[in-house]
Amino acid sequence: MSRSPVRFGVNYTPRRGWFHHWLDFALDDVRADFDDIASLGLDHVRVFPLWPVFQPNRTLVRPRAVEQLVALVDAAGERGLDVAVDGLQGHLSSFDFLPSWVTTWHRRNIFTDPDVVEAQARYLAELAGALADRPNFLGMTVGNETDQFSGEPHPDPDRVTAEEAGRWLSRLVSACEAAAPGRAHLHSSYDVAWYDGTHPFTPAHAARIGAMTAVHSWVFNGTAQRHGAEGAATGLHAAYLIELSKAWALDPARPVWLQEVGAPAPHVPPGRAAAFARTTLLNALDCQGLWGVTWWCSHDVSRALADFPELEYGLGLFTQEGRPKDLAGAVADVAREVREGTLAVPAPVRRTALVVDAGDVVSAPSRGALAPGGVCFEAWMRMASGGGRPAVVLAQRVGEEGHLAGRGIEEVVGVEQLR
Repeated sequence: MSRSPVRFGVNYTPRRGWFHHWLDFALDDVRADFDDIASLGLDHVRVFPLWPVFQPNRTLVRPRAVEQLVALVDAAGERGLDVAVDGLQGHLSSFDFLPSWVTTWHRRNIFTDPDVVEAQARYLAELAGALADRPNFLGMTVGNETDQFSGEPHPDPDRVTAEEAGRWLSRLVSACEAAAPGRAHLHSSYDVAWYDGTHPFTPAHAARIGAMTAVHSWVFNGTAQRHGAEGAATGLHAAYLIELSKAWALDPARPVWLQEVGAPAPHVPPGRAAAFARTTLLNALDCQGLWGVTWWCSHDVSRALADFPELEYGLGLFTQEGRPKDLAGAVADVAREVREGTLAVPAPVRRTALVVDAGDVVSAPSRGALAPGGVCFEAWMRMASGGGRPAVVLAQRVGEEGHLAGRGIEEVVGVEQLR
């Protein structure tokens, strides 16, 4: 499969058993799912080992589970698919998966307890090391939105300061790099890291730790509620997060991975999902430095599985029976057009930037202004929906020597100018 300048993939949700498939691992089922994915012309998958299944005791990483992960990666490679692996699951589709050695009688903080952190580092290193010689292994993500364990609305959060969160992330990313040097090791947060000034995981963490910046774009965060399914801001949300992340990056060329984006009903009605996908992807492709897009998700969740939030059941590109939806066709079409060169990427430099002030650059206590409904969010959306192509620059960095020039920014506009 030829590679486009931007990668297109999907977050792999096994059709049989969802992520519980690790308990009854069947490689033939995985192969069939990967055949579906490859049929769309996608080039990678992101996969999710369940932490308590792989590391049921602090000093035990199950060899058989690691072998199954390696077999999965090899099966993907046979179909031309590269694989990114998330380690600490952690949190998936409203369910938490924590090993018994950090809960109840063994309750320990997963971010700050020294024994827990060292066990996490060993676990991630073991997975990375087992895959280090696989040519289609992209790298490790520390875990899926593990920041959600650190504060509200989690019912039993593991409290951590921003400084401690930064140390934790750096330690675990370093463990992955030591075990599999040169791969794209990173971490991910859900968008509260960009939008809530009280959250200990910050934009600086996202944009400065790891090989690239991951953003997760979900329009049920108030964007679709405020602007509607067909509103310009709804289709621009992913692009906004990509551009927002660059305001904190120290390297202007730091790649950004749109690691999760999906079409959640009813916020995006099923009949509009394909149009939403195309609009979202075209807007994201207009951002320089986009490494790739990984749609959420590959297959619908079976209705035989209970207690998922309603929107989680229907997010797949494929139905439970393995039939591609119109949504799958939309994603596949954009990937093909980019691969064939009929969609030109990367985009030209964005020469105008909106100046935003989230307070202190590292802790960003005023992140609420960046959130849907916030003055910075709405100002950027007015510029972008009016035909502009705004970047974002932090107020504290406007005067930083070389910062604007290094990003190709020639003009800055303040929020107050747009009111």
